[in-house]
Amino acid sequence: MKKVYTCFCTDVIHEGHLNLLREAAKYGEVTVGVLSDEAMVRFNRFPVVGFEERLNMVRAIEGVKHVVVQTEIMYDGVIAALKPDYVVHGDNWLSGPLRAIRDNVEKLLAQYGGTIVDIPYTYNEEVRRVDLRIRERLAMPELRRSRLKKLLALRPVVKTLEVHSGLTGLIAEKTIVEHEGEYDQFDAMWVSSLCDSTAKGKPDIELVDMTSRFRTIDDIMEVTTKPIIFDGDTGGLAEHFVYTVRSLERMGVSAVIIEDKIGLKKNSLFGSEVEQTQDTVEHFCAKIAAGKKIQLTDDFMIIARIESLILDRGMDDALRRAHAYVAAGADGIMIHSRKKSPDEILAFCDAFRSVNKTTPIVVVPTSFNTITESELHAHGVNIVIYANQLTRSAFPAMQQTASDILRYHRAKEVDDRLMPIKDIITLIEEL
Repeated sequence: MKKVYTCFCTDVIHEGHLNLLREAAKYGEVTVGVLSDEAMVRFNRFPVVGFEERLNMVRAIEGVKHVVVQTEIMYDGVIAALKPDYVVHGDNWLSGPLRAIRDNVEKLLAQYGGTIVDIPYTYNEEVRRVDLRIRERLAMPELRRSRLKKLLALRPVVKTLEVHSGLTGLIAEKTIVEHEGEYDQFDAMWVSSLCDSTAKGKPDIELVDMTSRFRTIDDIMEVTTKPIIFDGDTGGLAEHFVYTVRSLERMGVSAVIIEDKIGLKKNSLFGSEVEQTQDTVEHFCAKIAAGKKIQLTDDFMIIARIESLILDRGMDDALRRAHAYVAAGADGIMIHSRKKSPDEILAFCDAFRSVNKTTPIVVVPTSFNTITESELHAHGVNIVIYANQLTRSAFPAMQQTASDILRYHRAKEVDDRLMPIKDIITLIEEL
């Protein structure tokens, strides 16, 4: 018989999958590939059921002859191994980001005369309800909260983008890029105090209270599914920090990052240009320990941000603090720098990793922005946060638009650089 191959990236089998398999069976003996957890995450679909359960779910479908594991989004490996006569897929890969996968398959099959079969994608109310239920499950607090730790096990670097509203959350959620045969997306979202304050027109001095900041989280969580890392500034008094931890954990936030400074908070990139006071090791460790004691699950992470390099206190001070904070219970270490070169960040990471092989390291390459994620990963970095780029890109664009409307007394001159409102609305899904 002819060999037929199709691949599933799903947590549940619905009418659309069954219809595709019925059509595939008309061409020969069907083998179904099941994307690995790592590939699913890279493909912008975090699995809500275990890999073995997904394998068994496919094996149980009538008409499926063989089930294999597909470890990459592209089909190179599986086609080389199986040499299928036909590759069957829904016709939703004829356009958009999925088109690159189809082009890749077409090139591979052409080498030996294989054929692509595009099956009309099944769009109906039942399929829509199933997809919506999966999305709603991903957004549940207990599942979202645990996702960051799972991502740290699945991804070499957890790519994290600043968000400060529901709309920016949707950008982080839905932006997928195909480049040179590779797919990429953001894994998590960073709710920055700087960007949250800026969006509200307030200075970044912890002026926006936690109740207001929690409302921002609610806005983001209502329309997204990806894990959230919360910028907790200094954490405030230890007596207040425990309430923040409990609230964030209950909401489904995955982690809070607090910095080892006290007094009036100033943005770290000012460094020693403004008066900033670093906390004592003992006091900050007590704050970390208080937060860890109050949390109810093992999923939530408290990450300690070290300001020693920002404040010119030296590498030895930064490393001494890092090891002390981990001993106090910190689930990760964020090391920050305002230098244009990443050298001191890399030196810290190398020195820390020589002693501690497992504690996640977080970096924010705002000033040292020439370094790539893979270069950071080579030095032991686990989470990279793009901490303010959406805010910084939006502000000059909006300011220029406002100026031009005033200058020309109409909106025609700005229209060519505006995104059609219809395209923005398509980001927003209706129930």
